[in-house]
Amino acid sequence: MNEANALFSNYLAVLLGVGIGFILIFTALIASRLLAPFSPGRDKGTTYECGMLPLRRASTNVGMRFYLYAILFVIFDVEAIFIFPWAVSFVAVGAFAYWLMVLFIGILALGLGYAWKKGALQWR
Repeated sequence: MNEANALFSNYLAVLLGVGIGFILIFTALIASRLLAPFSPGRDKGTTYECGMLPLRRASTNVGMRFYLYAILFVIFDVEAIFIFPWAVSFVAVGAFAYWLMVLFIGILALGLGYAWKKGALQWR
């Protein structure tokens, strides 16, 4: 019975934190709705472009180059996610893990070289 009480006392702190978090978020949402100035108007719905008048509609198509940049970013972001834990445990993992990481970085470097050769990294 003593272990069950210790387990529930740990969950009580988490439940209390979640409850207070929900109350704070709900209070902030209600307060912003009640206290914030609200002025409906035609100009309020337009796109803001650094103080200049908008040149075109905001719902224009996005070019394929932006998707290519996003994919390249995700690939190299995933590389960073794998390299940081490996670097922290570098001494403990041994030589085999080192050569696996060299292979992993080499494959990504080949991909970067291919994207560079195809002109994917040039802004046009």
